[in-house]
Amino acid sequence: MTHLSLQENSIFSANGLRPVNLRTDLAPLADLIEMVFADSMDQSGRAAIREMRYLSRMGIGLSLLPGMNDLVQGISLGYVWIADGKLVGNVSVYPAKWPQAPGKAWIIANVGVHPVYQGRGIATQLMRASMEMIRSRGGQYVILQVDSTNDVARHIYQHLGFVDERAWTVWRRNSAIRAPLPLSEPTPFITRRRREEWQAEYLLAQRLRPANKGGLGWQRPLHPSFFKKSIGQQLADLLNMRSLERLVIRSEEPHRLLASMWIETGLLVSATQITLMVDPAYQETYGEVLINYVTRRHDIHNHLTIEHPSDETVIADLLSKYQFRPQREVIHMRWDVP
Repeated sequence: MTHLSLQENSIFSANGLRPVNLRTDLAPLADLIEMVFADSMDQSGRAAIREMRYLSRMGIGLSLLPGMNDLVQGISLGYVWIADGKLVGNVSVYPAKWPQAPGKAWIIANVGVHPVYQGRGIATQLMRASMEMIRSRGGQYVILQVDSTNDVARHIYQHLGFVDERAWTVWRRNSAIRAPLPLSEPTPFITRRRREEWQAEYLLAQRLRPANKGGLGWQRPLHPSFFKKSIGQQLADLLNMRSLERLVIRSEEPHRLLASMWIETGLLVSATQITLMVDPAYQETYGEVLINYVTRRHDIHNHLTIEHPSDETVIADLLSKYQFRPQREVIHMRWDVP
């Protein structure tokens, strides 16, 4: 775990809560966030830490932040806590870059307090300041995610009015694992989704990923734009060298899909991201067909990752069978602004 020095710093003269000052706070914030979240930080989080340290060394201010990682942008709107002349607490806050139909959503992240100063109500006060700021800016609801094992943080959020939406498990399959054998039994026909089938796929998602249970996953609300991309979104994917393949299994009934799998790749990402939605009556059979297919096809490429609802235990058992390993379980929580 990264060591965070608690040496006195004359810059932080006033104790208590205050907004982030990007000119003085980036370096100590990078140390604090890296230490508190070392066990759960992913590749994008580590990239954001590097960006923060780069900005702090170069003395570059807010003008460059719009092009930076979301973590860095969120820090600019957040708050810190100073105690004994040291920066010991942080919360990051930023508006969600979502379609407006689900409402004006905000995200709270990186609620962290140095272990020496935990248990003093600092996290609660950081949260209250963030929630009031979001209310003053017209936010309609707030989301956050917390590790399922972090009972202390969950209790704080529940006390402040946050409610659980859904628990999600992040799974990963290493690319070095040998590909499985094809299934021997007759399998249903897997094909690419037709453009005009987006509504059928959306209906499947409405049943399996309802908006009040976290939608499609973290920062992916249930919205038609995820199923029918605009020309602008398609151009953005092309420029950023992102690719999304949609595979489906159709029902014999017209305009109905029984299963859908998204395979998302990018030039600069180290893992292929999977999204899997299967009608509950067919999860054991069609779920295995699709997982078998993707693990055979991608065994020599990137690692495979999937964020999947923890309560879909049939799919969880299949992922374990195909040597996906759970990385962490997080609970998505939501607060509707009064």
